[in-house]
Amino acid sequence: MIIFVQVFLAALLLINEGRCNLNGLDPLSDQMIDKINSLDTTWKAGRNFHPSQLKYVKSLLSAKQAKQDEKPIASPAEIEKPLPETFDARKKWPECESIISLIRDQSNCAAGWAFAAASTMSDRYCIQTLGSQKLNFSAQELIACSGLGGCDVAPRIFDAWDYMVWKGIVTGDLYEGGGCMPFSIEPGHHGEEPAPTPSCNKVCQPGYPESYLQDKHFGTSAMGILPYVKRIQTEISRYGPVQAGFDVYADFLSYKSGVYKVESKDKIGYHSAKLIGWGTEDGVPYWLAANSWGTSWGDGGFFKIRRGFNESRIEANVVSGSF
Repeated sequence: MIIFVQVFLAALLLINEGRCNLNGLDPLSDQMIDKINSLDTTWKAGRNFHPSQLKYVKSLLSAKQAKQDEKPIASPAEIEKPLPETFDARKKWPECESIISLIRDQSNCAAGWAFAAASTMSDRYCIQTLGSQKLNFSAQELIACSGLGGCDVAPRIFDAWDYMVWKGIVTGDLYEGGGCMPFSIEPGHHGEEPAPTPSCNKVCQPGYPESYLQDKHFGTSAMGILPYVKRIQTEISRYGPVQAGFDVYADFLSYKSGVYKVESKDKIGYHSAKLIGWGTEDGVPYWLAANSWGTSWGDGGFFKIRRGFNESRIEANVVSGSF
């Protein structure tokens, strides 16, 4: 028993030593990347941002999580049995692959909540219409017109889904794209200050064939998913991707491949992404997620994060809805 305790404490000391050695390092420095890659961890780091862009990077993140109380909770009545070992929404619904695979770029607007919501809503609408309606819903409307938050204020992520049900949402592609209300801020890693919240002009862009009100699409439900792995898996496998909020630590900025697990103790903000599937890599279970920092970040804009450990609290704040 004494030997077991000694071994356990020694292992815990090594883990904490690795994490402590990251403390105080510039999150975008070569030292941070090299230190992560020297650890016996489950993922690899690389350069996603220029070392001088830390202020810009922080403009991508919400300062803190909004309180998620009073959120309607729903889950599938039964757990899907059996759940597959590997699941990818793009493969289950190939007719919607182009929508599910789209990686958005929020530029220096700290509204990951809006991009993850609009992207997940687009996926679910395509799936529920059996691929007949491949529409990208507008993150711009959520940011500018919902009254929930802008490029500098983060609401509860559930509120974006509630807005879809009660107020509806219009279409809108990426920067200079199609739809009623595409994103108006140029993408890319530029600028040091958070972008100002776009003005709310409740009109569609010139040349769009419908009015703002005519283009509205209304949801029928908005819900939180109970924070249990099999519940979340069942929701994704039956109905499509879900939105998840999570804490961002300094090391996450340099993620490139593998299954992310937190190695830093420096929490720098809060963010939101879209979960599209799961699997196991080198014996490590993961969620497959789509980010909104453009395709040059991470693994083409996607990342894997450890599943079943509530890594960065990503399993504690999952929401979705239906049309």
